[in-house]
Amino acid sequence: MSWPLVKLSKVADINPRLPKDTDETQQVTFLPMAAVSESGKLIHQEKRILKETRKGFTYFEKNDVIVAKITPCFENGKAALLSELDSQIGFGSTEFHVIRAIQGKLDSKYLFFLIWNKQFRQEGEKNMTGSAGQKRVPTDFLKNLVIPLPSIDEQKRIAVILDKADTIRRKRQQAIQLADDFLRSVFLDMFGDPFTNPKAWPECSFLDICDLNPKSNKYDDDLDVSFVPMASVSENNHVLDAKDIRQYSQVKKGFTSFMENDVLFAKITPCMENGKAAIASGLKNGIGFGSTEFHVFRPKNIGYAPFIYSLLHLPIFRKVAADNFTGAVGHKRVPKDYFSDFNLVLPPENLILKYKQIFEAVSNLNSKFVDNSSEEGNLFNSLSQKAFAVQL
Repeated sequence: MSWPLVKLSKVADINPRLPKDTDETQQVTFLPMAAVSESGKLIHQEKRILKETRKGFTYFEKNDVIVAKITPCFENGKAALLSELDSQIGFGSTEFHVIRAIQGKLDSKYLFFLIWNKQFRQEGEKNMTGSAGQKRVPTDFLKNLVIPLPSIDEQKRIAVILDKADTIRRKRQQAIQLADDFLRSVFLDMFGDPFTNPKAWPECSFLDICDLNPKSNKYDDDLDVSFVPMASVSENNHVLDAKDIRQYSQVKKGFTSFMENDVLFAKITPCMENGKAAIASGLKNGIGFGSTEFHVFRPKNIGYAPFIYSLLHLPIFRKVAADNFTGAVGHKRVPKDYFSDFNLVLPPENLILKYKQIFEAVSNLNSKFVDNSSEEGNLFNSLSQKAFAVQL
């Protein structure tokens, strides 16, 4: 069995334009980049008036597929099928590409799974243009992308299979999220809101309890170390994928260094708002290198690592940190000075170490969920490859 291959632009509109006669007084949905998760879902939706958003933002409609075009959001899998958009019309970040399936030729859910898979991202990454740190997937890559095109009925059958596999994977991720929510609740119960300090703890600077962005040690060029790009850090828990091993000679220039038990915190938008942070663990020889978009916190007492991580991971902390961004739109970062000047609560050490015990107990349980989720993710990726290789 074989399916015809066609260019995506023959069966979909790429970055369609807003019709001229559209009512500008209507309420529309607004989606910043942070509103789209790496798991292919909308996290939240904002409401705005169309005339306030039509200039300087990207237009889309319900049932369109949006995909991030800028690094690292594209490689991380930021994309969504807008079947649950709150309004018919929406606007969002200029860093989205919009793909609209032509009715009768292409099923929207089949299109989403074509776009939201590892093989597509690998191909798109090869075709990025622009300077380092600001590379984007060009529109022409999407227009010229050759896709398999079975009948509409077959497209829907494939979409149903992949949707079921994805649902299983998402349920496991929900268990991971519940564990993260539990730890957040425990943190706030034990230590209180770090901004209002209801328990009247003494305050200190981050620099009193950790070294911020410490300098790297020097190692033998042939020493194996872990390499951790931004995509290897989870959004909703402190899981770190440190399986990529490289030699020190390959990473000693142009990357951020860290060590076992350091806390990593994404400093660039939207990774920071989305909660990308982790405690470094499982590093080859206890040494890691990764994206320059990480701030590194090295606790002076390693027992403080879960406390520091959990504080940084609080949504309220990230919201306030976002108010202190510096840099150009689309490339804003939390500066080092923000942490140097920040006064954090400092509970008694015995309480911090008690939290560490709870954190580790929940983390050990969570790691089992993560392992299972990884297996289910591999199954989903395998099914995706088979589907688009005409093997399902």
